[in-house]
Amino acid sequence: MSSEVSNGILDGLVGYHLRRAQSAVFSDLLETIADDQVTPGQFGVLVLIDANEDLSQSSLARALGIERSTMVGVIDALEKRDLVKRLKSQTDKRAHALELTPQGQTLLDKVKPKVRAHEARMSAGMSNDEIKTLLDLLKRFRADA
Repeated sequence: MSSEVSNGILDGLVGYHLRRAQSAVFSDLLETIADDQVTPGQFGVLVLIDANEDLSQSSLARALGIERSTMVGVIDALEKRDLVKRLKSQTDKRAHALELTPQGQTLLDKVKPKVRAHEARMSAGMSNDEIKTLLDLLKRFRADA
């Protein structure tokens, strides 16, 4: 009797392999940035705030594909840690714009190289062209694309 388990139909399912890859990548990223007391989701929020001036909570929630009410809690937690601040939007007086605090920028600057090293480690078996192709293919799965 073989110790190998047959994957059956799973071997041909894109979703199955995406989930397995996502699990491996997420676990490694969690371990990589755990000492910085930031989650992968919080890292993504900090990156998007840093990259988008006058970004509203609603726009950020849409960009990440999460509910606005969930985003409020995430921003509240980051604000409580003095990593993010809410300002009056320059373009929409009804909305708040998000900005990194100096502490938030320092944390992001510290974590980015670790995330880049994590990415390099996870994609070590692929060429630059293969990584570009993979990213192009994965972007086709986005619900908002």
